[in-house]
Amino acid sequence: MLRAIAAALCLTVATTALAQDAGTITGTVNIYVAGTAGGGVDLFGRLLGRHIGRHIAGEPNVVVQVMPGAGGIRAATFLVQQAPRDGTAMAIFAGGPILEPLIGDRNPGYDMSQFTWIGAISKDVSLCIVRRESPVKTLADATRIQLNVAGTGAGSETDTFPMVLNDLLATKFKVITGYLGSQQTILAIESGEVDGRCGWSLSSLKSTKPDWLADKRVHVLVQMALAKSPEMPDVPLVMDLVKTEADRQLLTLLLGTTAIARPFVAPPGLPEARTRNLRRAFDATMKDADFLKEAALMRADVEPTTGEDVQKIVAAMYATPKDVVERTKKLISP
Repeated sequence: MLRAIAAALCLTVATTALAQDAGTITGTVNIYVAGTAGGGVDLFGRLLGRHIGRHIAGEPNVVVQVMPGAGGIRAATFLVQQAPRDGTAMAIFAGGPILEPLIGDRNPGYDMSQFTWIGAISKDVSLCIVRRESPVKTLADATRIQLNVAGTGAGSETDTFPMVLNDLLATKFKVITGYLGSQQTILAIESGEVDGRCGWSLSSLKSTKPDWLADKRVHVLVQMALAKSPEMPDVPLVMDLVKTEADRQLLTLLLGTTAIARPFVAPPGLPEARTRNLRRAFDATMKDADFLKEAALMRADVEPTTGEDVQKIVAAMYATPKDVVERTKKLISP
C-alpha cells in the first residue's frame, strides 16, 4: 500500500512538472508594436515590456520592437504568417487591424477572432481634435467647413472614423492619408499641414502630447466610443448624436475596440499552457506596484480587461449581422 501511495505521489508530481514545463517560456519574448516609435501604441508596449517579464513563468527577457505599416495590418500579418507560436511573440495594436478583415476593402488574410488574446490595458475613447488656429471649433462647424485631417493608412481609425462621421452627421472631413504613425501626424498638425486628426485615443493623446489638452492647444469636437469619458463631460458622444437603430448598430461594431484599448495578442494556435502563462502574467502585471507607478507617471489609464474577456468581445464583433457589416464596408470604402 505504501509503495502504491508513493508511486501515485510520484506520478502526480511528474504530471504537474510536465504541465508546468509545457507552459514555461524562456529565452526572449518579443513584443511587436504596430505603430511608430514614440507614439501611443509604442509607449504602452514598452510600458508592459518593462514589467511583464518577471511575471511570466520562466522569466524570459522581453524585447519591444516597432513594426509600423498599413495601420497595424503588417504586424497582424506577421503574427499569422511568420511569428513563432510558442509564446515568444505578441503584438500591441490600435483598433484598425481588428476590424480590417470584417469591413476593410481588402482581405488581409487573417481573422482576429482566431488570434490568442492576452489582455487589454485600458478602456478608451477616440477623439476628433483640431488645432486651435483652425476656424473649426465645434462639430457643428465641421458640418459647414471642410477640415483636413491626418490619416495613417487604410483600416486605421484615422481613415475610417472621418468617413463615418461624414455619412452619419454630414461633416466635411477630408482625410489626408499616408502618414506613417502618430509622431508624423503630430508634426503635420503642428506645422499646419493638416487641421487635425479624427481617431486618436484619449490615453494616447495624454501620454504623447499632454500639453495640447492642458494648454487648450486643440479643440475636441466629438468622442468616438460606446460611453463618454468622465474627463470630458461637455464633449458630445457620437452615440448620442445618431437617430436610428441601424446607425447605432454600425457604431457599435466600429467602436467595439474602444472597450479593449491597448490590447496585446499572440498568434493563433498558441498552446493552452503557454496561453495561460501569458494571460496570468498580464493580469499580475496590471496589479504590479512598479507598473502602476510608472503608468501614473505616464498619465496612462489602467482599466484592464482579461484575455478571456477580450477573446469574447472580439468574437462578438466577428459575429455581427452581415447586413450591418456590409453597410459599414460600403460606407468606409474609398
